[in-house]
Amino acid sequence: MRIRIVLRRTHCAIAVILLLATTISHAERPRIGLVLGGGGARGAAHIGVLRELERHRVPIDAIAGTSMGAIVGGLYASGMSPDDLEEVVVTLDWADALSDKPARTDLSFRRKQDDAKYPINLELGLRDSELLLPMGVIQGQKLDLILRELTIDVSHISDFDELPIPFRAIATDIERGEAYVMRQGDLAQAIRASMSVPGVFAPLRLDDRLLVDGGIVGNLPINVIREMDVDIVIAVDVEFPLYSGAELNSALTISEQMLTILIRKETLRQIDTLGDEDVLIRPELGTFASSDFGQIKQTIEPGVSATAAKSEQLQQFSVDEQQYSEYLAQRARIPAIDTTLAFVRVADDSRLSREILESHLDAEAGDAINTKRLADDAEHLYGLNLYEQVSYELVEENGATGVEFRARSKSWGPNVLQFAVTLENDFEGSTAFNVATRLTMAGLNPRGAEWQSDLQLGTDPLLLSEFYQPFGSAARFFVAPRIDLRQFNINAFVADDAIARYRVSATELGLDFGAEIASFGEFRIGTFHGTGRGRVKVGDPSIPNIDFDTGGTLTRLRFDTRDDARFPRSGIRADVNWRQSLPGLGADERFDTVASEIDATWSHGKSSLQLGLGYATTINSKDSIQDFFPLGGFLRLSGLERGEISGPHAALAKLVYYRRVGESAGGLFDVPIYLGVSVEAGNVWQSRSDISFDSAQINGSVFAGLDTIIGPVYLAAGFAEGGRSNFYLFFGSPPR
Repeated sequence: MRIRIVLRRTHCAIAVILLLATTISHAERPRIGLVLGGGGARGAAHIGVLRELERHRVPIDAIAGTSMGAIVGGLYASGMSPDDLEEVVVTLDWADALSDKPARTDLSFRRKQDDAKYPINLELGLRDSELLLPMGVIQGQKLDLILRELTIDVSHISDFDELPIPFRAIATDIERGEAYVMRQGDLAQAIRASMSVPGVFAPLRLDDRLLVDGGIVGNLPINVIREMDVDIVIAVDVEFPLYSGAELNSALTISEQMLTILIRKETLRQIDTLGDEDVLIRPELGTFASSDFGQIKQTIEPGVSATAAKSEQLQQFSVDEQQYSEYLAQRARIPAIDTTLAFVRVADDSRLSREILESHLDAEAGDAINTKRLADDAEHLYGLNLYEQVSYELVEENGATGVEFRARSKSWGPNVLQFAVTLENDFEGSTAFNVATRLTMAGLNPRGAEWQSDLQLGTDPLLLSEFYQPFGSAARFFVAPRIDLRQFNINAFVADDAIARYRVSATELGLDFGAEIASFGEFRIGTFHGTGRGRVKVGDPSIPNIDFDTGGTLTRLRFDTRDDARFPRSGIRADVNWRQSLPGLGADERFDTVASEIDATWSHGKSSLQLGLGYATTINSKDSIQDFFPLGGFLRLSGLERGEISGPHAALAKLVYYRRVGESAGGLFDVPIYLGVSVEAGNVWQSRSDISFDSAQINGSVFAGLDTIIGPVYLAAGFAEGGRSNFYLFFGSPPR
């Protein structure tokens, strides 16, 4: 019995000694801090570094990161693995993520019309007669939602020391000119603030500070990681190298060199603080561009190689498999959040009522938390074009979790100017050129009223103004008084011979009532009254000028489900317009005009096919030349001059094929290029009885198109029957 007791006591003592030895061993392991520097797309090399550190079983106890280093470091600190991180950076559409343009499906129908008519990607604010610019080219709308989805599992953690790995993100306080270390708050916002490159990304207001990219003052924040009670520092430097003398051959490279020198100076000062046991890793990235997100995967392997080259130094920090398994298990322990929403609400600083805003949301209390649905709802609100950013945050109140959508009004709004330029030149002296701007005064009252005015100067000058007042529980119905002043050219014919070109000036007042059809359509009815005159500009001077009065009713139905207004890959656009000219409402004559156009687009791979049909007719026509329908020009019988033929009856059918050529660079300045052909058939007729397939003219075109920041640009050749041809340089959306 005594022997058994002694053996048991011996076994217990050995177990205690082993436990103490293990505890001492764990306690004596040096705390290791990882510093991940900024460098744009070059920062994906950090993923390779993390992968190799895990292969060496080097545990990381704290992370500090700047810019791209904050993205990789923050996500790794939240529990993601290197494989998870690689999948994110490789599969992410960076060109789309680094933009603010919402999907057209998220736009209201009125905003879709803005998008189609005013394609220039520039918006100015107008306040007290002062023009205002956004504080950045990119507001970060899509990037914010991506970061929210990636950090949703730790969204309830506000103290970054409570993350699976304690974390710090570094930004620059642009007002105070100093570094700002973010150690608590919203992880997604902290990462977003750290990478706000001035002039590219808008600054982020956080903790009463205006924050931009931390690389300006601390691109490799070794001093920050020292403050996190670490013994060993592993620092990863991915900064762009200095250009050689031969490469400094332009103002751009010299400006880049100046910025690199300023950033590099602080980085070198930080590196000088490293001790003998600390590790500095510099992946060999050459001149890989910071903005080359399309090739970002190429930077991961250099991170692996640079870390492997430090194997001997890293080996001393390696732990055994059991310890590393325990470390990984600890990283995976993230407190769970509620799986359903207890409430859904919107917080914004605009005049719109909560009822109107919440009518644009799909999420409801009791729904399961779904990041895609929450992101879609945020984009729906953003699609109202009232806000510079719409985000969401999971909020805990009274032990329950809900979602709060946070909408921040445009700092340059609410009155905004949009712009468009159209140019059509046939290289034979015929040129049409227009410059247009649209002023939208939005959010004028809680129901979402807006006053929209268009001014166009050039070949077809116009001034339009409409006050749009929604009403109803979801503001789907509206009333819209309007004024329309415009000038345009129209050709007059006798039989098939053009005898004159008139310059028509028309003024019209109208009052419309209508309803939005979801987010893709609009129906309106109304009444109008106007006056006008037509003066002969080309032709026999004995041909009489005309003066006319108009008045009557209109009915209009429009749809737009296209995914893109410039080079759509899918969707339908339709417009049916019926105008009744009634002497009882001031018109000279009684007649009706009906104009309809529809086009549909289908795609496969990089190829798209578009079918368009149009028909316009005048009922009980009195040959009112001001109401004729013109044809001719690019994609409207391309072999004819712009507006070369016109008449009271017109029809057009077109089949357009285009294909995106080349590979997308995936960067900030990606300009898609398209090659295409079209076949067009149509004509105008002076009498409905003359309409026939045999009298249709067959035209076609070949073209190259670019989708630029100023809108679509086309270089085209048009062909007509009889060997006629036209060549075009066309800026702006092709006319309908």
